[in-house]
This record gives sequence, structure tokens and C-alpha cells, in this order.
Amino acid sequence: MQKIMLSGKIHLARITACELDYEGSLEIDPAILEEAGILPYEKILVVNRNNGERLETYAIPGKANSKVFCLNGPAAHKGNVGDVITIMAFSVYEEKEALTYEPKIVVLNENNDIIQRKGRRRD
Repeated sequence: MQKIMLSGKIHLARITACELDYEGSLEIDPAILEEAGILPYEKILVVNRNNGERLETYAIPGKANSKVFCLNGPAAHKGNVGDVITIMAFSVYEEKEALTYEPKIVVLNENNDIIQRKGRRRD
């Protein structure tokens, strides 16, 4: 049996820009993506703490160390600059592996600096 499990999470990110005139996706600083174990172009679920909106899209890498979180295309209607969002990626694991897996989680402050790291793959 396979289980769909949280594999990476960016918690309390602040939206830095919203660009309607774009193909779509959520642009994220690649350094933060890497810390959370989320790959560029990986499918993500985004939840907005300010307005309750949820959307599925993909992570597109922005400029390294920019701390950018930019909602692009139609997703730009789902939030405003300054809104607090959580970004989650999920992966499929065999049940045995899922029992010992811990997702990579990063928690950000109001400046999108990483202030806490949680979880990691246990061997």
C-alpha cells in the first residue's frame, strides 16, 4: 500500500509580489525551496492564512537569496502582498517507508528569513 505524505513545507511565508500578467505558478527563492526539500517545478498546495484561499500550482525558482514569494498569473487573485501563506509538497511512499519519514519543514519570520528547521529524513 502507498501513502501520500507531506514531504516539504514552508510555513509563515509572506507574499512579496503578485503578478497577474504571467503564465502562472508561485515564484519562490530557490534557497528556501532547497531547505524545505521542495524541487523547482514540483506541485505544491498553497494556503493563505489571511483569506482562507487554497490553490494548487507549482514552485518556480526565483532569484537566489531574494526571499521572494510571488503569486503569478491567475494565482495572483488568491492573495495580496504581505499575506501569510504556507506552502506544502507531498510525495508518495510505500507504507513501511512512510512510517519512518519526517518531512522537511522551515518556518519563516516576517522578513522571510528561516528561523526554524524541523524534521528530516530518518535513516
